[in-house]
Amino acid sequence: MSLFKARDWWSTTVGEAEEFDHGCLCVANIDNSNDELDKIIIGSYHGILRIFNPKPTKTEDGGWSGYKPEDVLLESALPNPILQIEAGKFVSGSDNLHLAVLHPRNLAVYSVSVTSGAVEHGRHFQLKKAYEHKLQRTAFNFCYGPFGGVSGRDFLCVQSMDGTVSIFEQESYSFSRFLPGALLPGPIRYIPKSDSFVTVSSSWQLECYKYQVLAVATDTKTKEESQNMKSGKRVTWDWCFNIGEQALDLEVVNYPTAPPSIIILGERNIFCLTDTGKLRYMKKCEYDPSCFLPYASLVEGSINYLVATHTTSSLMVYQDIMLKWAAKLDNVPVEVRIGKFQDLQGIVVTLSDTGRLECLYLGTDPALFIPPVPEARELNYGEMDREMAQLQKRMKQSSNKPVIMPNAKQEDDLQILVQVNPGLDDNSVATGLEYEDPDPVPSISARIQLKSRLTIENITVSMHADWPLACNCGSYEVSSVDPSNPTENFVSFFLKGKVLPPTLTASVSANYTSATGAPRIATAKVKLPLKLVVKPVLPVKNAEFKVTLDTNKPPANLNDIFPDLLGENAHGPGAALGFQFYGMGSIVTVLASKTSQRYRLQCDKFEALWLLVKDLAGRLSSHFNRTKNDNFSVYFTGQLPLQEYFDLIENHFEHRLNAERCKEMLSQRATQFRAIQRRLLTRFKDKTPAPLANLDTLMEGTYRQILHLADTIEENNQSQEMAACALASGTHLFCYIIKLWTNMSQDEFKVLTSSITPVVSNNLDQGWEERVDAAVTHLLRTTLAKASKDQTLNPQPLTMPEDTTKVKKHIALMCDKLGKGARLVEGLPQNSAVNMAPSPRKEKKTKISATSKTVMENGVIDNSDDTETLIGSQFGQHKNKHLKDQEIMSAMNGLSDLSELGLPAANIPLEDEISEKQRKKHIESMVPDLDDMEVHTGPMALED
Repeated sequence: MSLFKARDWWSTTVGEAEEFDHGCLCVANIDNSNDELDKIIIGSYHGILRIFNPKPTKTEDGGWSGYKPEDVLLESALPNPILQIEAGKFVSGSDNLHLAVLHPRNLAVYSVSVTSGAVEHGRHFQLKKAYEHKLQRTAFNFCYGPFGGVSGRDFLCVQSMDGTVSIFEQESYSFSRFLPGALLPGPIRYIPKSDSFVTVSSSWQLECYKYQVLAVATDTKTKEESQNMKSGKRVTWDWCFNIGEQALDLEVVNYPTAPPSIIILGERNIFCLTDTGKLRYMKKCEYDPSCFLPYASLVEGSINYLVATHTTSSLMVYQDIMLKWAAKLDNVPVEVRIGKFQDLQGIVVTLSDTGRLECLYLGTDPALFIPPVPEARELNYGEMDREMAQLQKRMKQSSNKPVIMPNAKQEDDLQILVQVNPGLDDNSVATGLEYEDPDPVPSISARIQLKSRLTIENITVSMHADWPLACNCGSYEVSSVDPSNPTENFVSFFLKGKVLPPTLTASVSANYTSATGAPRIATAKVKLPLKLVVKPVLPVKNAEFKVTLDTNKPPANLNDIFPDLLGENAHGPGAALGFQFYGMGSIVTVLASKTSQRYRLQCDKFEALWLLVKDLAGRLSSHFNRTKNDNFSVYFTGQLPLQEYFDLIENHFEHRLNAERCKEMLSQRATQFRAIQRRLLTRFKDKTPAPLANLDTLMEGTYRQILHLADTIEENNQSQEMAACALASGTHLFCYIIKLWTNMSQDEFKVLTSSITPVVSNNLDQGWEERVDAAVTHLLRTTLAKASKDQTLNPQPLTMPEDTTKVKKHIALMCDKLGKGARLVEGLPQNSAVNMAPSPRKEKKTKISATSKTVMENGVIDNSDDTETLIGSQFGQHKNKHLKDQEIMSAMNGLSDLSELGLPAANIPLEDEISEKQRKKHIESMVPDLDDMEVHTGPMALED
């Protein structure tokens, strides 16, 4: 038997399927008997009132007899639910205790009388109604006390659900008053010393109101007028104290051994304040309290109180903030009281929400179990020494292991194997497409196989593909996996959104519970082929953006490199191939030089080159590295595409600015709409109607503006998603070009992609621009600093910038340092394998008009914005779409001319060079002041 457990003195279960809560329990000498013993009064939400008089007797085994039917003194069914019951001197002209019962719409006061009979069983109790008050508002709780300093009488204060307090001076009604700022009612108590009320408002602060202030503030004469009031004089609190959490209960204590105090039970803390609102102490609870009860302490100046808990089902005994005792309970009480029964003082009475009524005491029972004397045995010291030596050896071996974490591969109970079919599906399952394409949109199937070392049950397999890719099955359930019988399922992936996919990688995860009961997740990556998103078309001659890749091997036939994406080019010479993304219209042309070791990729969209550049490099590596001795490499010797990449950053940032402007204007219009509504409502409620003064027209116009702004926000969000995908693809390409340009190691490339991250998310508090700016700035101040004295670490707050000037300057400065041989990983020698040596070029400032979309005051789009930018960077290249083909061919050292192959050019109308410059009007380049750099034009650069 546990020592710290509450001892059952008397208990019973009240009613069947009845509900109880705080306020449904009262302990008092309600029948006013001469022995002054307490009775237990409980009322349920079902409207049943019961009175108990526990009289257990000792049994032969030393226990208590428990509940007996004659312990029930009274049971009465009232017509309404019982919210709260209290005992006090509520009837004028009588010093006896009466019972006040609060119902939702009335407050009744009853007297409990005893009618004596001839024998013991002939005595019975009666419940007689003394008076009743009808309430105009739904009641929440009430308190009582000698309001106004009266003696020998208790008045009643009822608090309604809307925060109104109604004062009843016993049989007569006094007044009602609104409490300021009332939203939800809270516990309320009366302080006799200061003649005031304390309550916890919905703003989580303890507020004190003087009784005289409430009485003077009322301005109604009759009860009906007061309880139906809708306005009145404003009441201010005498003092308040912010507790910062919702209060479960509060009590006012006036003990001879302790100063007058107010104790508040919060959701996480217990507060003790003086009657003037000064904090005495606070106790933080490490559990969820359910109810509490203060009582007098024998120690001068201290207060004892009981706290019942939810989580541990315990009854805690505190003296101020010190825990004195803890006893385990069988139920979680919603109310706790202390009473005197059969000359036993300090019996703890608890009531649970299901009607379990218990009378407990916190004493201890003697332990009857006597442990036997252990048998004496001789100790074998030699065996003990050998065991100690073995243990020390194992401890030493464990301490010498470099890896403390367990090996995940050895402990994985489940393994996911994913195999993508080599060919596309015969019958495509692509549905819900956001675009239209003249050709059928393909899908590709993947086989997902689950293998396990042990039998695993209830496995949830989920597939995730970044938009615009999609899967026909988001998740499925596997009941069990047996080691001898792996499970297989097939899913299909396809291109759903009308935007360029930044990556062709999907993921498969399986959630399961291991044999030890721990949750586990197994993951696998799915690499999708390029033919899922592109189709072969005829290549085009002219394109705005071009990227040239150099290799150390003779040029290969493109028909051998792309055997699965030939289409109409199957019988061609293999010097030029064209690929078009489904639903986009963007055509990427791949050219192979006849004499040099170069390949050129060109397209009208810079971000569309990424997937083809990556796939071409991988296919060339697989084509040439067929043996271990082959050493094929790809590198980039042109100028970095800074300006093209900066255009993508600017486009994405403009959509973010538009989103912020739209949100700000939508908030303004919503505030204006609510203000107009309030004014119209005031006009309609006025007994003497006044002209509307075109308020209805203004409200209709504001409503239309709100709808238009909502549509604008939705359109901007869709455009921002597309801009984010374009920026992600451009970031992939930009980082990959830097890797080829500087012959970067894999560790350095990880640092680069973590700084200039290709993950562009629009759902984070910090945007992509500020996160990349902070990461690149950190590299410039630490790893890329010239000397250790230049290294500084003072990070700036991640707030949305006004423009993209800083992030573009920092990216250009980082490229400058990488071009001079700097390394992104400390400890590596200076990089001398950079394939580009820029030459200095002066900068000049010019004023040009940028095509930034800004939302104006009325919700329309304005395309006028002047931006001061830096032109003439050594990393940028002046865009001239109509360079002479002879110059391009000479720069390519023998690159095949598309016209010689009989291939069509892009169907774009040609204009003269001057009109083309005037039409574009966008930022040419944005870089810092880097006059000391040397610029040498490489064999091939990005041309547009």
